[in-house]
Order: sequence, then C-alpha cells, then structure tokens
Amino acid sequence: MRAPLADLRDKVAGFRAGASAALAALRAGLEQRAAATAARELLELLLDTSHVVSKVEKLIKELPSAPSDSSNAGVHSIDTQNVEAGTGVRETQSILLERIASEMNRLKFYISHAQNLPFIENMEKRVQGATKLLDGSLERCFVDGLEHRDAKVIYNCLRAYAAIDNTSSAEELFRTTVVSPLIQKIVPQNYAKAVAGASSDGLEDDYEQIKQCVENDCKFILEISSSENSGLHVFDFLGNSILKEVLSAIQKGKPGAFSPGKPKEFLKNYKASLGFLDFLEGYCQSKSAVTKFRSEPAYTDFMRQWNVGVYFSLRFQEIAGGLDSTLTNTISPAEMNAAQGKLLLLKQSIKLLESLQACWSDEVLVFSHCDKFLRLSLQLISRYTTWLSSGLSARKASDGSSNSPADAEWALSIPIDDFIYILHDVHAVIGELSESGSFIGHVNQLLASCPIEVLNLVKQSILQAVEPLKELLPAIMNVMIGIIVKKSNEDLKHLKGITATYRMTNKLPVRHSPYVSGILHPLKVFLQGERVNYLSDDDKTKLCRGSTDKITAIYYDLVSEVVTVARKTESSLQRLRQGAQRRVGASTDASDNINTDKICVQLFLDIQEYARNLGEIGIDAREIDSYRALWQCVAPKDKQENIQF
Repeated sequence: MRAPLADLRDKVAGFRAGASAALAALRAGLEQRAAATAARELLELLLDTSHVVSKVEKLIKELPSAPSDSSNAGVHSIDTQNVEAGTGVRETQSILLERIASEMNRLKFYISHAQNLPFIENMEKRVQGATKLLDGSLERCFVDGLEHRDAKVIYNCLRAYAAIDNTSSAEELFRTTVVSPLIQKIVPQNYAKAVAGASSDGLEDDYEQIKQCVENDCKFILEISSSENSGLHVFDFLGNSILKEVLSAIQKGKPGAFSPGKPKEFLKNYKASLGFLDFLEGYCQSKSAVTKFRSEPAYTDFMRQWNVGVYFSLRFQEIAGGLDSTLTNTISPAEMNAAQGKLLLLKQSIKLLESLQACWSDEVLVFSHCDKFLRLSLQLISRYTTWLSSGLSARKASDGSSNSPADAEWALSIPIDDFIYILHDVHAVIGELSESGSFIGHVNQLLASCPIEVLNLVKQSILQAVEPLKELLPAIMNVMIGIIVKKSNEDLKHLKGITATYRMTNKLPVRHSPYVSGILHPLKVFLQGERVNYLSDDDKTKLCRGSTDKITAIYYDLVSEVVTVARKTESSLQRLRQGAQRRVGASTDASDNINTDKICVQLFLDIQEYARNLGEIGIDAREIDSYRALWQCVAPKDKQENIQF
C-alpha cells in the first residue's frame, strides 16, 4: 500500500500548492483594486476640493454690492428707487453668502479628510483667502441688514454663520452694532463723567430703560433666531450680546453697583438684576433654552459679580451686633409713648423682634441665602434666651454678688417691677414666635415656593428654638417671688422678740404683734403697683400663691423654733428650780419663768391676723400646708381640729 499512498500524498500536495497560488493571486488583485479605489476616491476628493475652492472664489467675486446711503441723497423719487434697489441687492447678497457658507462648510469637510497632503497644503492660502473674503462680506452684509432691520437679510446671514460654525462673530457684531450704542446712552462708560454728572450706582432706572431698548431694538433678532425649524437655535444673543454688553457697561460706568459695602443699595441693585435676568429669560421659548441661557459664560460672569456672601456677613454683623449691643446695656423700658400700641415693653425685647423682622424683610432678605437668614434668626432667639438665663441664674445664685458674668450684671440690682416687664415680654415673644403668631406665617409666606417638607422643617426649627425660652418662665416667677419673700423676712425677724416680751412679765397677750401687718406688706405694695397690670391674671395668681407659700413656710419655721426653744428653756428652768428647792427648801421667784403658754397665745393671735391678711389678697390660709402646720403648732388644744379666724 506504500506506493498508492505516496501517489495520493503527491496529488494532495500539488492541489494545495495550486490553491495557495490562486489565493495569493486573488489577494494581490483585491489589494490592487482597493488601492485603485482609494486613489480614485482621494483624487475625487482633491478634485472636489479644488472645484469647491474655485467655486467659492468665483461666487465671492460675483457678490453684488449694495448702494450706500450716501448715494441716496437725490430727488425723492430717485431715492425711493435706490432704497428698493438696495433692499433687493442686500437680499440677493445674503442668499449668495448663505450658499457660499454652505460651500465653505463642505470645503472644511473635504480638507479635514485630506490633511497633510501637498495638494491641500498648496491650496491652504487660497482657502484662507476665501475664508477671509467670506467673513468680511458676511460681516458687511449682516451689519447692513441690522442697520436697515431687514429680516430676510438677517435670517440668511444667520444661516450662513451657522453653516460655517461661527455664531460668536454674529453675536459680537450684534453686540457692537446694535446693543452697545444703546447701552452707552443709558449707562455712562466713563466713571469720572458719571460722578461729575451726579450719577448714582443705582441700577433700577437703568434696567427699565434697557428693557425698553431690548423690546424696541433687539426683539426682532431674538424672534428671528428662535423661529421654528430655522436651525438658528445655536445663537444666544440674550447672553453673549445683550447681557455681556450690560455687564461690561456696569463694570466700566458703575463699578460701585457691585459693592456690598453699602448693603441697602447692593440689595436693590441685586434684586433689580435678578428681575432683569427674569425679563431676558422671558424671551426663551422653552425650559431647555432657559437652561442654555443660564449655562452661558456671560450669565455665570454676571452672577459672579454679586458677592452675596459678603453682603450676608455685613447684615449678620449689623443685626446680630445690634442685638448684642442692646443686651449688654442695662435693662431699660421703652418710652411709654413709643411702646404704646406695641407688643413689647423692654428695649431688649423690642430689639429682638425688630432683628427677627429685619432678617425676613424685603430690604434685607436674599432668597438664595434664606437658609443662612433662618440660622441667624435661630441664633438671635438663642442669644436672647441665654441673656435671660444668665441674668436669672446670677440673681438666684449670687444674690447681688459681683462675681457674675458680664452679660448677667443687669439682673443683679433691678427692682421687681422690671421683672414684670421681663415676664410680660417673654410671654409676648413666645406668642409672636408660636405657631399661631405672625412670624412663622410671614416666613412661610416668603418661602411659599419651597416644598411643604421644607416649610414644615422651618416651622419646627423656630418652635424648637422657642422651647428654652418657655422654660425660663418659672425661673422668672421664682426670682420675683424670691424678691418679695426676702423683703417679708425683714418683718418676720421681729417674731423672735416675743420670747423676750414674756420673759420677765406677767402681762397677758390681748392683740396681735405689730410685725404681723408688715409680713405681707411687700406683696400688697407689689399688687397695688401700676406695672402689675402687665401681668396676666394667671401670673398674678401664681405669684401670690407662690409668695405666700414660701412666706408661710418661713413663718412656720420661725414659730416652730421659737416655741421649741421656749419649751426647752422652760423645762430647764423648772429642773433648776426643783433642784434649788430640794437643796435650800425655799421657793424661787415666779417672775423668772418663761411662760410658753403666753408665747403660744401671742403667736396664735399673730397667725390669726396673718390669715386675715392673706384673705385680703384673695388667699385662703386653710389651703396652705404650712399654715395648717403653723396652726397645729400654736393653737390651743380645743381649737386645733378646726381652723377659724
């Protein structure tokens, strides 16, 4: 079998060699064809490029020239004919320029696909020359169309600019030709002349005039560029022409308008500028157009000029510093004629409310920074609360000591009448800042455009800031009670003199002691004062009840001490007398006795009178636990079960 197999192997090898040779020949033929095709395409591309360049040069040379306005100074009929002829020439020129621009766009496409070729490099000067001629002719035609308000010419020129992807040149030409002369008449370009002409940095009147100019002299091109299916939406005359020129004019003519050093004028100019931007956005046909307008560099540069952060810092120092300065002063009521009809009485409280209202007034608030103004409002409430808390703590702890913080010295020596004003004002501030007050409603009204979740968070933050202020109400009441109780203690100290009165005498008590009438005298004087009318009935009741409870408790402690000491002394004397009698068998002088019963009778008369005094101010002594203990301490045994006076 070796011979047939060898023969078969030779045949297969010969067939393989023939197939490989045929495949190689086929590949070589395909490569030659591809090279020929590429060469033909390149040749066609170069021929097309040369043809387009020649065509562009020919069309540029064929451009008609519009008659100038100086040639129209003849007879009226001839002038009219020239105007009509000029209009026709401009329109023909614009149509031809649009065609040339389309060819130039095709030329750029050809050149981009045939770069680094000697043929293209040799034609580069011709292309540059044609481009320069096209730009110059297009510029003249576009300016001529703008001057004559020729909508068809402008439309064709804009399509030409869009075709060669040179929108910035059209926008710049419109800015320098139409917008700039109008703006320069409104905003002086020379700042020295502006100062000499007593021109202020205010922009409100300028913006009104600029709006009128835009409406009268710029609206036509905005309508042309925004027309449907025009392909002219790539232009942004609002940002790159109008807004850019306005910004440049303000920077040159009124640079002080951007300065936050004068917050009031700055805010007016800032709000006027936002209104002007809203006016320009009104010419945008869709939301995407508004987004595009806001993304333009001119818009970004314009907004960057307004340093609202510095403005807020100045307002913060003004508002917070004003409140802090008022709080560091001694506490003082507002003038009665100025406080009449107002919610608050103290200058410090009035300043707080004025500061909060200033944060959300139209003359101060910047909506884009409303979160910072909310934080400032919360800080003002906290500062007022801290001021009150420090003063009350110092009054309670040091009782007039000089070792108190600086912001608490106001509370160390003020009379109780001033605390009436404080309590009244705290109630008023809490009411104004509560959910039913006008402050939260005013803030939510200003933030009405925010989501409901944001409004709820704002409301809750204000309500939470007021909570620490509510917690100070009992402390203020306790300080007032403490002042009254301290004055009453001066009369209660005379109670200890009863022991000496009945030590060396046999007289019997027949009426109450003089000191009793003075125990409640400070409270009565307080309730009869004019300022007490600023307290609510509930606060009056709390004050009376709290004062009498503490006074009665102190009264009981003193009476209990006097009775206890008297009984101990009497018991000691009895033991001494009994010892002496056993030793000498003689009796001692009864005048040395301390008759505890007499002391108790006197004290019983005193507490009965004290109870009647309590009744005069509307307090039932039987409802006071300390008084019941007092009655049990000194009342006769037959009267201890039934308190009567």
